[in-house]
Amino acid sequence: MTDDIRLKRLIYRAHHRGFKEADLLLGTFADAHLAELSPGEVRAFEDLLEEQDQDIYDWYLGKAPVPAQHDTPLFARLKAFDFFPRAQWN
Repeated sequence: MTDDIRLKRLIYRAHHRGFKEADLLLGTFADAHLAELSPGEVRAFEDLLEEQDQDIYDWYLGKAPVPAQHDTPLFARLKAFDFFPRAQWN
């Protein structure tokens, strides 16, 4: 599979999780950053997508500890990502 097809599939998977908050978080993160991730980070993102939506969201919110296998710079980057930017008022 080419990298382009792989990234398109990951973007689709990130947007179609079945849990709206996870769709927004993972989908917008994928749109914004997937193309610039290293191969190792792409693999870490693929692995993260194998987890349950509610677990990912709880880790993101800090309601549950992030398991060691996902406590990576990629997840830290995801936690820092503002997936729902506030309106900018002039």
